[in-house]
Amino acid sequence: MSLSTARSFLSEACYGEQELDANSALMELDKGLRSGKLGEQCEAVVLFPKLFEKYPFPILINSAFLKLADIFRLGNNFLRLCVLKVTQQSEKHLEKILNVDEFVKRVFSVIHSNDPVARAITLRMLGSLASIIPERKNAHHSIRQSLDSHDNVEVEAAIFAAASFSAQSKDFAAGICNKVSEMIQGLDTPVELKLKLIPMLQHMHHDASLASSSRELLQHLVSSYPSTPMVIVTLHTFTQLAASSLIDIPKQLQLLLQYLKDDPRKAVKRLAINDLKLLAKKAPHLWIKENTQTLCECALTSPYNSLKLGMLAVLSTLSGTIAIKQYFNNMTGSSSVPPRLTDLVKLAQECCYHSNLAVAAHGVIVLSNIVISYPEKDTLQLEQDTVLGVESLLMLCSQDNSPSAQATLRTALSSLVKLLKSRPHLSQPAVEFLLGQLHLSCDSSRVLMCHTLAAIATHLPVLGDGMLGDLVDLYSVASHSSTDKQQELLVSLATVIFVASQSSLSAEVKTVIKQQLENIANGWTVYRIARQASRMGCHEFSSELYQSLRTRVASEHFYFWLNSLKEFSQAEQCLTHMEDRDYSGAMSAIAEALRSYQKGIASLTAASTPLSPLTFQCEFIKLRIDTLQALSQLICTCNSLKTSPPPAIATTIALTSGNDLQRCGRISIQMKVCMDEFRSLAARYADLHQSSFDADYATLRNVELQQQSCLLVSHVIEALILDPQAASFQEYGTPGSVQTESEYERRMMSVFNSVLEQHTGCLCDAVISLLKIPLSFQRYFFQKLQSTSIKLALSPSPRTPNEPIPVQNSQQLTLKVEGVVQHGSSPGLFRKIQSVCLNVTSTLQSKTGPDYKIPLDSKTNEIEQRVEPHNDYFSTQFLLNFSILGTHTVTVEASVVDESGIEWKTGPKTTVSVKSLEDPYSQQLRHQIQQGGAQPAPQRGAYNRF
Repeated sequence: MSLSTARSFLSEACYGEQELDANSALMELDKGLRSGKLGEQCEAVVLFPKLFEKYPFPILINSAFLKLADIFRLGNNFLRLCVLKVTQQSEKHLEKILNVDEFVKRVFSVIHSNDPVARAITLRMLGSLASIIPERKNAHHSIRQSLDSHDNVEVEAAIFAAASFSAQSKDFAAGICNKVSEMIQGLDTPVELKLKLIPMLQHMHHDASLASSSRELLQHLVSSYPSTPMVIVTLHTFTQLAASSLIDIPKQLQLLLQYLKDDPRKAVKRLAINDLKLLAKKAPHLWIKENTQTLCECALTSPYNSLKLGMLAVLSTLSGTIAIKQYFNNMTGSSSVPPRLTDLVKLAQECCYHSNLAVAAHGVIVLSNIVISYPEKDTLQLEQDTVLGVESLLMLCSQDNSPSAQATLRTALSSLVKLLKSRPHLSQPAVEFLLGQLHLSCDSSRVLMCHTLAAIATHLPVLGDGMLGDLVDLYSVASHSSTDKQQELLVSLATVIFVASQSSLSAEVKTVIKQQLENIANGWTVYRIARQASRMGCHEFSSELYQSLRTRVASEHFYFWLNSLKEFSQAEQCLTHMEDRDYSGAMSAIAEALRSYQKGIASLTAASTPLSPLTFQCEFIKLRIDTLQALSQLICTCNSLKTSPPPAIATTIALTSGNDLQRCGRISIQMKVCMDEFRSLAARYADLHQSSFDADYATLRNVELQQQSCLLVSHVIEALILDPQAASFQEYGTPGSVQTESEYERRMMSVFNSVLEQHTGCLCDAVISLLKIPLSFQRYFFQKLQSTSIKLALSPSPRTPNEPIPVQNSQQLTLKVEGVVQHGSSPGLFRKIQSVCLNVTSTLQSKTGPDYKIPLDSKTNEIEQRVEPHNDYFSTQFLLNFSILGTHTVTVEASVVDESGIEWKTGPKTTVSVKSLEDPYSQQLRHQIQQGGAQPAPQRGAYNRF
C-alpha cells in the first residue's frame, strides 16, 4: 500500500471501513513523512486533515500530531509551513491531543533557531495552539522577546501570536497590554506596525479595568492620529472591544454616530456604518431613540447612494428588533407625533420609490417591519403605503432579469410574505396582484413569485378555483425550452396549481400539465412535480407520474423507490372516494388501500441501502398501515353492535364481575381493545417524532397531527362508549331481553339504544372524516436537508468483537465513552445540539457463581449523564459495578438535547460484553472452605508485617 493508496482511502473510504483502516492509513502517511523526497513529505503532511475528519478520536489524533511535531522540529521551513497550515485547518481537533507537553516541547525547540523565518513560523504555530496552552509562560516570554526583534517577519508573527494568546489568557493580556501601549505610542515604531498592533487591543476585555485602560488608549489614538487608515483601524478596534466587554456599547454608538455625522471622509463614514450594523445585530436593545433618530437624519441628508444604502441596511436590521418599538414608544411618549410623521417612516417611504433598487428594497423592509410591530389600529394608512411600495417595486423588478433586480425582488417578496402573515386581510388583493403580474414577468421572476404564492396559500386559503384557469393558461404557454430556469418554472407553477386545486385536479388540468412535461421536462423535473403532488395530496396525479418514471432510472434501488411511491399514492387515492355513512364502502376502500400499502412497503424495503436505510420512511408507512387497520377494526366493532347486541344476562354478568361495562355486552371489550390500540399508535408516532432530529418543521407537524388523530379517536371511544355513565344506559338490558313494565320505560330504553347506536355511528363518521383528508407526504419523506449523526467509541474495548471484557467482581469498571458529532452539508439548519445525553445500562446475561437469590439492584447498572460537545467532540466516564459473577451486557445509548431543551432519540446504541470474574483471594478462600473447613489464610497487607 503506497501513499496514493492512503490518499484514495481518505477520499473514498466507505462508512463502515474507517475503524479497520485508520491505523493503516496513519502508517502509510508516516512512511511518507519519513521519505527522503520533499514532495512526498509535503503530500503526506497535507493529507492529515482528511485523516482527522475520517477518524476524529483522540488516540489517533494524538499520534498524528506527535508525528507532525517531529517533522516541524526536524524539517525545513517549507515543511514547517505545511504543518502550520494543517494545524490551523484542524483547530477543532487540537483539544484531543493527549500529550500536550510533549507536542509543545517538540514545536517549541525551534524557537531557539538562528533563522528568523523558522522562529516566525514557530510563533505562528504557538499562536495557533493558544486554545490548548493559554498559560504557558515560556511561550509568553518568547512572544514578548520577539516583539522587540529587528526582523519584520518575526515581529508580525509575534503580533499574531500575541493576539491569539490575549484572546485566551487573562494573565497574558494584562501583562502584554502595557508593552503594546508603549510600542503604539513610541515615536520609533513605524506607522505600518502601529496599524498591526492596534487590533490587538480588541482582546483586552477580560476585566473592567483592562477594558477601560484599552479604551482610554484608543480614545487618545483617535484624537492624536487623525489620518484615515489610523482612524479606521482604531474605530473598528474600539467597536470590537465594546462588543466584547458590553458595558461600553452606548458610548461606542454615540462615537460612531458622531463620526458618521461630522467626518467628511467617505471611508470613515463607511467604516462607521459597518460597525453600527455589527452593534445593531449584537445589541439592538441598547439603541435608544436618539441613536435611531440621528441615523435617520444622516440618511435623509446624505447625497451619496452608497452611504444611504449602508444606513438603511442598519435601520432594516434594527426594524426587526425591539429597537423599533423603543423608538416609537419614546416618540409617542414624548409628544403626540403620529407614526407616519416620524423621520424613520418618512425616510422609508422616500426610499421605497428610489431609483437604486437596493435602497428601495431596504425601504420596503423597514416599512413592513414597522407595520408588523405596530398595533393594527394605528397603521391603516401605513399598511396601504407599504403595499403600494411593495407592488411598485415588484412591477419594476419582475421584468428585469439582472442579478441585482432578482435579489431586490426576492427581498420584496419575503417582506410581503411576512406582512401578510401579520395582516391576513391584505392577502386577497396581494395574491390577485401577483397572479396578474405573472403574465408580464420574466421566467426567473415567475419562479420567485410562484414560491411566494405557495408560501402565502400555505398559511391562508386565498388561492381558489376561480384563479385556477389563469394558472393553467399560464402553464400551457410557460416554457418553450429545456433550460434549468424553465424546468424550475414548471415545478413552481405546478406547485401553485396543486395548492389552488385543493387536492382535486380536473382532467383538463392534468392534460395540460402532462403535455408540457412530455414536451420539454426532464425526468428530474417530473419527479419533483410528482413529489409536490404527493405533498399537496394530489395522489392520483402523482401515481401516474411515478408510474411513468419507474422505467427511466438506471438503478434497481431507484426503481423500487419509485414503485413504492406509486403504490403509496394509489393507496391514498383509494381513500378519497369514500362517502359519508357508507360504512361498507369505507371498509372496502381501506382493504384496497392496505393491499397497495403492503406492496409499497415491500418495494420500499428493497429500495433501502446501507448508506440510505430509509428508516423514517419505513416506520412512517408501517404506522400508516397499522392506523388504517385499527380504523378498519373500529368500524367492524361499531357494526358488531347491530349483529351482536348485549345478551339478556348482561346485567347479571356485570354485577357478578363487578365491571359495569359488561352491561354493554362484548362490544365494550372490543372497544377497550380499539382504544388501547389507538393509544399504542399515538405512542409510536411520538417515538417517531422524537427520533427525527433532522426533520423539517412541516414534517414534524405532520407526524404530530397523525399522533393527535389517534389520540382523538381513543378519547372519543372512551368518552362516548367506555364512560361509566354511558354504560349505565344498558342497566336494564335491551328491549326484548328484559320485560319492560311500562310504556315509558320501553320508550326510554329505545332512546337509550338509539343513543348508543348514534355513538357508534358518530365513531364511524369520525373515521370516514379522518380518512377523507388526503395524507401529505412531507419533505423529510423525500429529502433530508440536515444530517446529524453521533459516533461513539468505548474504552476499554475487546480485542475481538465477540470477546467479553474481563473484570474482577471486587473491583469496578471505568467505562470511558467518547463521541463525535458528525454533520452534513447544512449543520444546524433546523435545530442544533446543545448537549448529548448518554444512558448506560447493564444486565446480567448468564450467571456462573452459586445459585442463590440476587437483589435486583445488584444485577443491573443504570446511569445517565449529559455532556456538552465542544468542537463536535465529547467525552465522559462511568463507574460500573459487576459484583455478580457471570456475563453482563453493557448498553450505551446516546440521545441529543436541542437548544429548546427537547430530547431526541437519535442513537446510536452500542453494546459490549463484560465478564465478571472472582478475585483470586475469594477464590482461594472458597476452595479452602470446600476442602475441609480449614481456617482461611489471612490476607497479606501492609500491616501484617508488623
